[in-house]
Amino acid sequence: MKSEWLPKIASGEVTTALAVDESTHHAPLNVATEAERNGEGYTLNGAKRFVAAGHHADVFIVAARTFGEPGQAHGISLFLVPKEASGLSVQALDTVDSHGAAHLTFEDVAVPETNVIGAVDAGWDVLEPALDRGRIALSAEMLGSAQAAFEMTLDYLQTRKQFGQLIGSYQSLQHRAAKMYTDLELVRSCVGAALSAVDDQTEQVAELASLAKTLASELIHLVSNEAVQMHGGIGMTDEHDSGLYMKRARVQEAMLGGATYHRDRFGRIKGF
Repeated sequence: MKSEWLPKIASGEVTTALAVDESTHHAPLNVATEAERNGEGYTLNGAKRFVAAGHHADVFIVAARTFGEPGQAHGISLFLVPKEASGLSVQALDTVDSHGAAHLTFEDVAVPETNVIGAVDAGWDVLEPALDRGRIALSAEMLGSAQAAFEMTLDYLQTRKQFGQLIGSYQSLQHRAAKMYTDLELVRSCVGAALSAVDDQTEQVAELASLAKTLASELIHLVSNEAVQMHGGIGMTDEHDSGLYMKRARVQEAMLGGATYHRDRFGRIKGF
């Protein structure tokens, strides 16, 4: 698999998508898709929901259960499944941020033994660290989106006049801008700490990934809302860029777990 797929992925010839979740909310342990062993490999049956980039992916990395019950870490295995596999149906979705996604349905999809990624029943050991790195990368994207939306809004506060004076001179708007700025700096520190933990390969990657995703989700929600509100009437139109940040923000918040999911996960990791 490495010799066949990694060069193509690295060159951009092939695109991949990770198929994990099976409901409307992120719950990577709740894998119910079955992978039943047959004479030459495995047969997959089940469904995956809201697979990011799944509408144009050439190959899927699929989490399926080879042992145990949904909710258990042991028993999850990872399979490489090409989009043209017999029995695999891909339903393209139009998402609010226009990035796209897909629902996948597996009906007696045959997967050879050679397409198992890692050890059978131990896919979670590979999947969880990969998800955490994805969460950290997404948090960094959210930070960048929030920074851009904030700067756009700040520029508007410093140029738009109402009743003969700049709207940025009103103390109520200054307080709201100060709140966004302080939250931006807080999230910047959290994302930096999470990235450093990955580089240093520390044991804190999981908790810092959840911390960064929680605060970044809350940040982009606040800043995208304020960008629309502070731009007033023009902010409510499709012609203005503030709406683009808000639409992307709603998807970013939900991807790989929202603030509520990661707040609970952080608490569990810390022993609460």
